[in-house]
Amino acid sequence: MSVARRVTGVLRVLFGVVVFSMVVWQIADRVVHNVFRPTEYFSYFTVHTCLGLAVLFVTAGIYSWRHASDTRLLTIVRVCFFAYAIVMLVVYNVLLRDAAPAAADAGYDWPVFPNEVEHVWAPIIVAIDWVFAPGRFPLRIRAMWWALVYPLAWVAFSLVRGAITGWWPYPFLDPNGPNGVVGVVIYVVGIAGFMAFNAFVAVFIGWLWTKIRPSQTRTAS
Repeated sequence: MSVARRVTGVLRVLFGVVVFSMVVWQIADRVVHNVFRPTEYFSYFTVHTCLGLAVLFVTAGIYSWRHASDTRLLTIVRVCFFAYAIVMLVVYNVLLRDAAPAAADAGYDWPVFPNEVEHVWAPIIVAIDWVFAPGRFPLRIRAMWWALVYPLAWVAFSLVRGAITGWWPYPFLDPNGPNGVVGVVIYVVGIAGFMAFNAFVAVFIGWLWTKIRPSQTRTAS
């Protein structure tokens, strides 16, 4: 077992714990200010992604400490969350950073530090881990499509739920907004395309790694 692999394991576990603590911080802050609505909070894609990242990185960290290379399944999950994290980074900073708060949150501001960690620093660390962490499993390009399964299911659920309750987790999913249904379709297709591109980039980076550092990759079966 290489030292780099063990160090990677420790750093992954620490990162997973930090991300989870940011979610706990947000929940605690909203509870204190009496604006915590669990059915809404746990509908945000960011929250799903951060909780998934926490579980993924703790699991991957422990696995890194015990094994010389990741499995195919673990690598596919890492590709998925690489794609989700980059989308989270871009969508938040382009579309949501200056968005008006929900009416039910009037007078409340999300705590800045956990917001920045979740939407900026966590995606950057995910990207660094993907590019530099040793012991990857080389994937075929078709593995990129797994990255779309959960987000599309989440979009379908969010639209159905919104139609029933009148609440959408993000303004660009609201068909009653200024851009209407066409705007929702454009945003969903655009973000899905960007997510697929991110997954492609992740798989391609993995392929490059197998060429540059073949000794630190596992042979695909």
